[in-house]
Amino acid sequence: MNQDLALNLRLLCSYYRSIAEVCRRLEINRPQFNRYLSGRYRPSASTLRRFGDFFGVEVDELLLPHAEFRQLIQVQPRQLAPSADIKDKISAHLDILGAVGSQGMERYLGYYYEYYLSMSVPGKILRNLVCIERQGDQYVFQRTERMPGPKGGDPIYHNRYQGLAWLLTDRLFLVDYETLNRHEMTQTILFLSFRKRLARLTGLKLGVSDNSERMPCCARVVYEYLGQEIQVHRALSRCGLYSPSAATIDPWILEAVQNTMSEQEIHFRARHE
Repeated sequence: MNQDLALNLRLLCSYYRSIAEVCRRLEINRPQFNRYLSGRYRPSASTLRRFGDFFGVEVDELLLPHAEFRQLIQVQPRQLAPSADIKDKISAHLDILGAVGSQGMERYLGYYYEYYLSMSVPGKILRNLVCIERQGDQYVFQRTERMPGPKGGDPIYHNRYQGLAWLLTDRLFLVDYETLNRHEMTQTILFLSFRKRLARLTGLKLGVSDNSERMPCCARVVYEYLGQEIQVHRALSRCGLYSPSAATIDPWILEAVQNTMSEQEIHFRARHE
């Protein structure tokens, strides 16, 4: 049974960049995880549940004979490929969104710092770099996270998200996905700015925590406009996790990203600048 489990874990790990990446996200010691991959040791019941939650499978599925498990999770592209008719319908919907959601978007092109309370490191403020640009008839954006390794001496790593942007009536909608492992999407909705000079946008962000818990979370978010031309490497070097007491972050932003609610509020709501 341990050998089947080991083969099943190795198959699941093959969908990630590396086993080291899996260990980092699971917050598990690499030598310990290697023992499970070798089949010499069986994880405890609680550890098996962690593995199941992380990989999105049931514990009893993890323990299946390897041939059955491979058949269970195997993706058959020819079965999943949409027909030409379905592709046309999807393209038509995107074309409609692109047409109605492009008016006024030129004002919001450029680079931003994104701020919100981290979903995976409670109590810290995350500063990311976002770039919104036009490609053909679509408005797209890239969001880059600069995160420290799980241990103090570990190297910095980056998460990159890419997505589409639409301006619908008086709100800016951003939908993206994480491009490395492709197991996370986020949605951000921002108030527009009607001031002469674009400075900040506020709104809400919905996503999941970047750890083994993968908890769905909603947070207030601030976009600080940097301009259409910046020194990207310099701006990116200032991204990362910050303490709420950090002097490098504007006190107004620190207050704006707090996720407090009044007694009168029934829903978690964005706060307008």
